[in-house]
Amino acid sequence: MGKTMDVRKLDRMGAILREYVEQKEIAGGNVCVLHYGEEIYYAQEGFADIATGRKIQRDSLFRLYSMTKPVTSAAVMLLIERGIIDLLDPIGKYIPSFEKMTVVSENGGVPAERCITIKDCLSMTAGLAYNCDPDPASHDAAKVFEELDKRMYSQNPMTTLEVASKLGEGRLAFQPGTQWRYSTCADVLGAVVEAASGLRFGTFLEKEFFEPLGMNDTGFAVPKEKRDRLTTVYEKTADGLTQYNGNHLGICNHMDVEICYESGGAGLVSTIEDYKHFAQMLLNKGSYCGKRILSPATVAFMTNGHLLPSQQAPMQTWESLAGYTYGNLMRVLTDPSLAVYNGFMGEYGWDGWLGPYFANIPQEDLVFLMMVQLRDAGTFSLTRKLRNVLAAALE
Repeated sequence: MGKTMDVRKLDRMGAILREYVEQKEIAGGNVCVLHYGEEIYYAQEGFADIATGRKIQRDSLFRLYSMTKPVTSAAVMLLIERGIIDLLDPIGKYIPSFEKMTVVSENGGVPAERCITIKDCLSMTAGLAYNCDPDPASHDAAKVFEELDKRMYSQNPMTTLEVASKLGEGRLAFQPGTQWRYSTCADVLGAVVEAASGLRFGTFLEKEFFEPLGMNDTGFAVPKEKRDRLTTVYEKTADGLTQYNGNHLGICNHMDVEICYESGGAGLVSTIEDYKHFAQMLLNKGSYCGKRILSPATVAFMTNGHLLPSQQAPMQTWESLAGYTYGNLMRVLTDPSLAVYNGFMGEYGWDGWLGPYFANIPQEDLVFLMMVQLRDAGTFSLTRKLRNVLAAALE
């Protein structure tokens, strides 16, 4: 018999959320807790849009950014369990530009010692980079995202496969499999799913996950009739919270054009209600409301990934990930004594650039979800405070 939850203690979550809104640390947000498959707590505070006074609601639409990655991982897992792809398949099998890659070295570029595999991308050990660092691999990625932004509102926007193909033309930061680096791996995997399945990535997700899970408000695009539910993004400035209008990582902030680039690393828009269906499906070992989405063995594999000791060191530069390892596009807690909040052995999940966050805690049959819309938030002080309240509420 698992622990019970003192739901009265969870009321502190709503109070903390309100404090952050009142102190203008965030515009607004909502939180949700599921225990033994039942929602036992929900709170919402603040604004979806400050200027108009539009409030956060249960159906408010949030840009997930990197909380897209676990969904992409699930898509890869589905193709693996069906025998369509193999973990050791080279990415070049699906995206030819990856067949022969160059690795940055002190003496210029050297050939990659082996091909990048699907497994490398799932563990972020491929040698790929994002576009935010000064090194050559990041510089190459930046050129791809610059082109993506320039063509976003043109008659010839970039597609999922085209973006991945251009990423494959860039240099790698290190030899495949030798270390960990957060990167465009999930974007590449989205393109792999598209190539292997023969369906657009978004169509595959809709058919295999969103429709059977009842995730009716989740996708890479926001229809016109739903845009009044899309939250406005904010950033902290000297003048307080200010609206942010940029198109970070090739994601169309205002969702007002046809979406051709379906980013497996950052592109989904969703609600807290929809994402809890996905999270609960994983906690249920692949089933939801009587529907089998993934096999129990697949979910066990997906949620127990880890890095080799030789790969782990770079990850420890992320203070918020102390005590965690990484696998299958998610964090997995392996040493709660090192964590920066009160966590649980074996818990897994991920967050996003704007602050959305989810954690599944199998040993307590718990799901914790939060949605906010703050630039550069990730896992921040609000997240940690709410996690500590959650742990304290267990009897």
